[in-house]
Amino acid sequence: LLAVATAALAVVPAAIASPTVRLTIMHVLRGCHAWGTADSQPLGPTRTLAVVHGTKLTIRVSCPMGFDMVQTAGPPLALASPWQTGTTHTLVFAKKGVYIFRGTNLVSSVDAGLQTLGPDNVLVLNVRVR
Repeated sequence: LLAVATAALAVVPAAIASPTVRLTIMHVLRGCHAWGTADSQPLGPTRTLAVVHGTKLTIRVSCPMGFDMVQTAGPPLALASPWQTGTTHTLVFAKKGVYIFRGTNLVSSVDAGLQTLGPDNVLVLNVRVR
């Protein structure tokens, strides 16, 4: 019993210390949407992150359209889709590997009545977990 309690306490600090990375899906004029920082600085339609296992990634959808988000590589994660405006999604990377996610808008910027330049971006997120 003492060994189990000790092991449980050893796991708790690691879980508490797990880093959290925050991104947004934001509206931009060229391409309609892009990845952005938590304070809405645009990062472009393709982003690569390098994180340690146990990292939590929270993504807030602030673009005024919904997205079909799919995982195309890596250990499978529970990924609800579609992602709607105003929602936040949390992914936890418990296993090492390369994860790739692809997000496409459910309706075009033209159909949504948004003014943009050029074709709508397809969002790609690559996450390397070591």
